[in-house]
Amino acid sequence: MSKKDYYEVLGADRNASEADLKKAYRKLAMKYHPDRNPDDADAEANFKEAKEAYEVLSDAQKRAAYDQFGHAGVDPSMGGGGGRGGAGFGDVFEDVFGDIFGGARSQRSRVQRGADLRYDLGMTLEDAVQGKTVKIKIPTQVKCKTCDGSGAKKGSKPETCTTCAGQGQVRIQQGFFSVQQTCPRCHGNGKMITDPCGSCHGHGRVQETKTLSVKIPAGVDTGDRIRLGGEGEAGESGGPSGDLYVQVHIKAHPLFERDANNLSCEMPVSFVTTALGGEIDVPTLDGRVKLKIPAETQTGKVFRLRGKGVRSVHDSHAGDLFCKVVVETPVNLNGEQKELLRGFDESVQGGNHKHSPKTHSWLGGVKKFFDDLKS
Repeated sequence: MSKKDYYEVLGADRNASEADLKKAYRKLAMKYHPDRNPDDADAEANFKEAKEAYEVLSDAQKRAAYDQFGHAGVDPSMGGGGGRGGAGFGDVFEDVFGDIFGGARSQRSRVQRGADLRYDLGMTLEDAVQGKTVKIKIPTQVKCKTCDGSGAKKGSKPETCTTCAGQGQVRIQQGFFSVQQTCPRCHGNGKMITDPCGSCHGHGRVQETKTLSVKIPAGVDTGDRIRLGGEGEAGESGGPSGDLYVQVHIKAHPLFERDANNLSCEMPVSFVTTALGGEIDVPTLDGRVKLKIPAETQTGKVFRLRGKGVRSVHDSHAGDLFCKVVVETPVNLNGEQKELLRGFDESVQGGNHKHSPKTHSWLGGVKKFFDDLKS
C-alpha cells in the first residue's frame, strides 16, 4: 500500500466532490496507463498509486476512515478497510476506460468477416495484352442455404448462452483485479446451438466449388491483382464474405520477353542479308512488319520498333519492340558450298583487312599483349 497522501496523488482538494475525484483520476489514468506507456516502470508505478488512491476515495466509507485515521484506517493488516463497499478496481476500470481502451464491458463481436482468398491465374502474353474473360473454379466456404448461415436447424434459432448471458465473455474476480476471459461454453459467440442444422452441422457454412467469370483488362502484367469483392469465404455467424484476389502470372513466350511496356526478341538473320542488306519479316503482337536491314549490319545490333510493345493497364502509353540481330552461321554445307566460302574468304583476306576491321583491330591488340609480356 502506498504511503503517499491519496489526495496529493490525485492532485485533488480534500473537499473534492466524487465527480472531481473521478475527473482527476481519469486524467492520471490516461497519462500513466500501461497500454500507453509500455515498458515504463515509473508510469506503471504512478498508475498503480492513482488507482489505489481512487479506489479508497471513491468509496464513501473508506474515504471517511482515511480522512479520520489516514492510511491506518484503510489498511487491512491494521484492521482498517471497513468492508468491500463502493467501487472496486474492476468497476473503476470499466467506468474510466470503458470508452477509451474498449473497456471490460466491450462485447466480442459474434459476427466475423470471412477470410480473403487468392487465385493464381496463368495467362499467355497475347491474352494479357488484349484482355480476356476467363472462368475460374474456387473451392471455398459458402453460407449454408438451409439455415441461412445461422447454424441452427430450420425452424429453430441459437439460444443465448446461460454461462455468459450472451456477452461471449466471463469475468473472474481476483482481489482488486477483474480478469475477463472468453466464455468456455460458447467460445465467445454469446449463443449456443442446441439443435444444429443437418446440412452444415451447426457451422453455418459448407464447402463448395464456385465457378466465376473474371474479366481481365488489357495490359495486365505479372504481379497485377484483380479484386472480386465478396467472393471470398463466407463469414461466421452470418458475417460478410471476404474478397477474392486473382493474381496474374504471365507465361513464358517463345518469341518475346516483356519488360514493363516494352518487348524484346532475338532476330536470326543470314550472313548474306547482314552483309549486303535486305528486308526481313519481323513478328509483332499486331502481326508481321517489314524491317529493313542495312548492309554491313553486325551481330548484336538492336532495332527499335516504336509503339509495337504493350499498352499497360496502368497507363495509355504503348511501349516499343526491340529486335536484336543474331547473325546465323550456315550449317550442313555440302562440298561445293564449302569451296565457295573458302574462295570468298581468300578474296576478302587479301584486302588489307578492310573487309574485317574488327578482326584486324583485335589481332593487333593480341599481338601487342604478347609483345608486352616478352619485354
